[in-house]
Amino acid sequence: MKIERKDLANSIVELIIEADVKEVAKYRKKVLEYLRKNADIKWFRKGANIPENVLIKHYWEEHINSLIIEFAIDDLYKKAITKEKIVPVAQAEIKEIISQNPLKIKLEVETLPKVEISNDYKKIKLKKKKITVSNDEVKEALKDIEKRFTTFKEVTDKRSKAAMWDRVTIDTQWYDLEWKELANTNMKDFPLILGSKVLVPWFEEQLVGSKLWDELNLDIEFPKDYHNADFAWKKTKFYVKIKKLEKAQKPEFTEEFIEQLRGKKLDLDGFKKLIKEEIKDVKESNQRLENEIKLIKELLKVTKIEIWANLLKQQIDKMFAEIKENMAKQWIKMKDYLESLKLTEEEYKEKHLKEDAKLRLSWELILNKLLELEPVKVTKEELDKEIKKIKEQFQNAEVLKRLEELYKEWNKYYEELKRRLSMRKLIDKFFEEEK
Repeated sequence: MKIERKDLANSIVELIIEADVKEVAKYRKKVLEYLRKNADIKWFRKGANIPENVLIKHYWEEHINSLIIEFAIDDLYKKAITKEKIVPVAQAEIKEIISQNPLKIKLEVETLPKVEISNDYKKIKLKKKKITVSNDEVKEALKDIEKRFTTFKEVTDKRSKAAMWDRVTIDTQWYDLEWKELANTNMKDFPLILGSKVLVPWFEEQLVGSKLWDELNLDIEFPKDYHNADFAWKKTKFYVKIKKLEKAQKPEFTEEFIEQLRGKKLDLDGFKKLIKEEIKDVKESNQRLENEIKLIKELLKVTKIEIWANLLKQQIDKMFAEIKENMAKQWIKMKDYLESLKLTEEEYKEKHLKEDAKLRLSWELILNKLLELEPVKVTKEELDKEIKKIKEQFQNAEVLKRLEELYKEWNKYYEELKRRLSMRKLIDKFFEEEK
């Protein structure tokens, strides 16, 4: 196989690939074997050793030659891009079949853009915040869990008073200062958890201490930033009747309850440590995203890169498909969403995705180039530690067994994880922690 390469504009590579007569004969042999296995010819069973002259008579030489070209192009193309170290970003385009025997074809392949990074990248040093988790943050996380798993028990004792986080069912009507009813403000049998802040600020607090069947007249002033402009700054009166009172039953952080939450048997102190680690992980993940944005902005200042239209379109389409899939999981149709924005699909891509797609592509291409300039070694110990961390998120035996298979050495997922860790280590080189 001979290859002539020519680099054209816009990251297009022209390849002229030639297979000699002997190579073409090999492809002919493969085609004939393929036809024998799949032929449906009278008097011959499927898969039989059908003579070549019978195959030619049945399929015609022209059809066989077209299959030879098809088989050859597929194989020769794969060998050529491997030999030339080409990373295609789109399907190759066959420009011309110059000759058939010897087979000579001209292809054009769109490749990744060239990335030129000046040595000034070595001067980039950015600060990253030191990650800490306070006891108050852990307490807030525990409170959130309490709220999510709180149940309510109805009380009928008229002496029982509503406390914060109890649930009351109310009838309410809003009035102006002259006791004139405000339109569309009447609510019947409205369930309200005190402290949830779903209504006007300071309204729920005034219901604390109320009892079953109490009737209250409250003075309420709406905040200036209230979502309904008709009520912003408005001074009003609320009539409220308490029709039902349910006392909050907070969960106890027993070992059994904690095990239901996280699949681990821990006491409260152990659970607090786990919560602290989880908060830290979230903070580190958020900070990593912020740091990446800072870094890409600095790297773009010392990088020459041009994103061509076809590659950009592919990235935009990929992002659009991701958004569409996420919306489908929430039972939202993309068509309805676009109609609500009064945008066509192309307008949405141009307005909301194009710049982000450019940034994402630039980031990926620059990181790949930097990995060439600054090779990063990931040790087996680092990989094992990361795999262990992934496994700790699961308790199901079947899931753990599956993960064991997925993250075997040299497996696809193992190699992807290795690459992610190498990129993470590369990015970390540009940052130093604030003192």
